[in-house]
Amino acid sequence: MAPVQETAGDLVVKTAADYRAFRISPDDTNYMACVFDPIGEGVPFTCVVEIYDVGGKTPPNSHQRAHEMFFILKGEGRAHCDGRTVELRTGDAILLPPTSVHVIENTGASKLYALCTMVPNEDFAEMIHAGTPVALDDEDRAVLTGMRSP
Repeated sequence: MAPVQETAGDLVVKTAADYRAFRISPDDTNYMACVFDPIGEGVPFTCVVEIYDVGGKTPPNSHQRAHEMFFILKGEGRAHCDGRTVELRTGDAILLPPTSVHVIENTGASKLYALCTMVPNEDFAEMIHAGTPVALDDEDRAVLTGMRSP
């Protein structure tokens, strides 16, 4: 199903069936389901659901101007940011400031799902879309639609 675009105010409505997912690098242990970004919708930010395999984590990374927010939808994890470490659980949120060096990791027994927004985009969407497409599995679709996992 293609995104529904209304002319009044450029309203864009998408469903979980519309999200395309990518793994940035072949050896990454996380992948991203794109919700809104400059490539798909022409917005100045990137919003994805970041999905971490069991034991998965991001490589250490930093953004020069962008703030990055993670809201934990499901699972358990840990954030490392500039020498500080915090535990994350469903319902927690963390805001990472520009220039911080950070890592998000899955510490749970199942996948970790986090809504992630980066403002400004700072070429994040371009990097995601240049990666390898990933098919969302039944668990991913269940989390994205708010249903229980199989």
